Amino acid sequence: MNIGFIGTGNMGTILIEALVESKAVIPSSLTITNRTIDKALNIKKRFPDIQVAERPEEVISESEAVFICVKPLDIYPLLKRLAPAFSKDQILITITSPVQVEQLESVVSCQAARVIPSITNRALSGVSLLTFGESCNAEAKEKITDTMKKISIPLEIESGITRVASDIVSCGPAFISYLIQELIHAAVKETSVTKEDAILMSKEMLVGLGRLLETEVYTLPALQEKVCVKGGVTGEGLKALENGAQDMFRQMFRNTHLKYEEDIAAVKKQFPV
Repeated sequence: MNIGFIGTGNMGTILIEALVESKAVIPSSLTITNRTIDKALNIKKRFPDIQVAERPEEVISESEAVFICVKPLDIYPLLKRLAPAFSKDQILITITSPVQVEQLESVVSCQAARVIPSITNRALSGVSLLTFGESCNAEAKEKITDTMKKISIPLEIESGITRVASDIVSCGPAFISYLIQELIHAAVKETSVTKEDAILMSKEMLVGLGRLLETEVYTLPALQEKVCVKGGVTGEGLKALENGAQDMFRQMFRNTHLKYEEDIAAVKKQFPV
């Protein structure tokens, strides 16, 4: 399948790299562009067979599916201009959560879907979140799902859980990264361990934890139970976490949902539906 990318910022680039390195696509089947064209040309330096287009219209004309990887408030004006370039058999895919597939369908005449990726997809792992518009036929759904299977576990979701699903899948790596950095910082502050050793131990702990979960040796609750010996040190540490972690994560979800509602409202003012 020929795939196009309009926008090669952080997430657009991650998707391109993952699709090529997983062999989900061959570089010559990709046509990309960016408002700052040098960003697209930098990708071509690593994958010379990728086609770089000067204009988004060229990307559309060369592609069966087009990923639009721009900021939420930039999507409507861009699609308003590009709508005539799409044919009904093509697939338009947004990667941003505030823009609904129904809104895409109100502007373009082609099939529409949403794919919310994760930075973990760069390691050909993690989950990607799929939502299909009513315009998407079975063949289009299969093509998108099969493509994302090469770099992730694709999970089809309803629009109502988009934000919480994105918080876990897409924002989750940033949240966990922050917590691990705080673990390292506290270890260095409270003990004589070096920062370098604390970083090494934390990184390898995360890698090992991931492998345990991947092989399903333990579930998360079972893993906690195995490590936490009754009356032991781990239990004392967990007491400190229990005092604040539940409220912390609940507040995190409240914050992300409030911002999501603001973004949805801003996008809704642009689209006719």
